Amino acid sequence: MEREKPIAFFDSGAGGLTVLALAARLLPAENFLYFGDTANAPYGSKSKEEVRALSMQAAKFLVEKGSKALVVACNTATSAAVDLLRQEFSLPVIGMEPAIKPALAEGGKVLVMATPLTLREEKFRRLYHRYATGTDEVALLPCPGLVELIESGIIAGPALENLLSTLFRELNTAEITTVVLGCTHYLFIKNTLQKMLPGVKFIDGNLGTVRQLKRVLAAKNLLRPAGNPGGQVELFASGGEPSLTLLRKLYKIAFEQGEGEV
Repeated sequence: MEREKPIAFFDSGAGGLTVLALAARLLPAENFLYFGDTANAPYGSKSKEEVRALSMQAAKFLVEKGSKALVVACNTATSAAVDLLRQEFSLPVIGMEPAIKPALAEGGKVLVMATPLTLREEKFRRLYHRYATGTDEVALLPCPGLVELIESGIIAGPALENLLSTLFRELNTAEITTVVLGCTHYLFIKNTLQKMLPGVKFIDGNLGTVRQLKRVLAAKNLLRPAGNPGGQVELFASGGEPSLTLLRKLYKIAFEQGEGEV
């Protein structure tokens, strides 16, 4: 039966594991596939054409595995390729969206941290102009090098703090009240961000994405019945066994940390 098939996720690397871990908690009867394109990470510094080609390749791999739905668990890939994937495949395709709207509802000054490509893409610009009525409400911070550091397994410590200090150098961090984590990788470094920006509220789009996934599956009668044994997670990495080992380690961290707990 179609509903017995797994739900597939992909990302440029490890970031989408934070979305997968949340889905595994919210949908315990489901089984999951995850592809991390670690050989080509990061996507955020590539061209739109490159990201679209890599996203199509990742999606085809997962669809051929017999998935019933596809989650583009990467803000950059969503911005560049989600419309293309929806045209290509008949299964439900769920994307990410930076949580600007709920961040602005908090009031004060919002900082959006994301990859350079995410912030350049038209999809993000439309979202930004829809909700940011004044340019002084929102500061946009492209974060080159941050995904690469996380992909190397560094999610705490001096190297991370030094890079963040460099990225924050020209910001007036004292006026920031809310930070939007516009890349799924950034949830892995939330503890360090909280230490460097004390008293600031952090918002991400993971819960909204997983709730949308659940709504779409329910509407299409694709949810496995509650109470069924599920929770099987199969991980794949284009970078080979060393990358797969890191994905396993980071998935365990993401699941145990309970980021975005529901």
